[in-house]
Amino acid sequence: MALSRLLLLCMVASEVWDAETKPVDFVCNKVARRALNIVAETESALSECNDAKTFSTLVQLPCTELHIESWKNKSHQGIRGDIVASLRLLIEGVKVVRAQIQPGCAFLPLQRLEHNINNYLLILTHLQLSGPAVSPALSCVPQSTLSLNTVLLKYNQLISGKLEWFMVDLEDRCTSQ
Repeated sequence: MALSRLLLLCMVASEVWDAETKPVDFVCNKVARRALNIVAETESALSECNDAKTFSTLVQLPCTELHIESWKNKSHQGIRGDIVASLRLLIEGVKVVRAQIQPGCAFLPLQRLEHNINNYLLILTHLQLSGPAVSPALSCVPQSTLSLNTVLLKYNQLISGKLEWFMVDLEDRCTSQ
């Protein structure tokens, strides 16, 4: 009995250790990063949904503009904080919208979008970076929209723009792993 508990404990510990390496795997695998981006799938799933074209509540948009020179002067912690703040802003908006719509055509795709944004947040917040911790802060004054298409466009710009630039900047870690 004690041996089986020890074996179970070892299995759980190995799974926890494996979970800690996932953010680095995300950094080192461009295919995995592209596969995690579900914007096109979400657009397709929502294309037939009339109840999700516009929202009744404004959704704040993430900061997507990338100023290369200012980013070169930011620490990795600061860049991560910028992206995390934008993702948090967006996920809160998606949660509010999803809570207001009736279960139907748009409910599941919006729920999946919320989970997808949360996955990015988990990856970024568990990514081990050197240097002092920086509180997440937006790099812009967020704009708002009632349009689902605009939300998806800005989310895609955030993922394929700022987040991808950040991952490419961290790729030097891949050779040392």
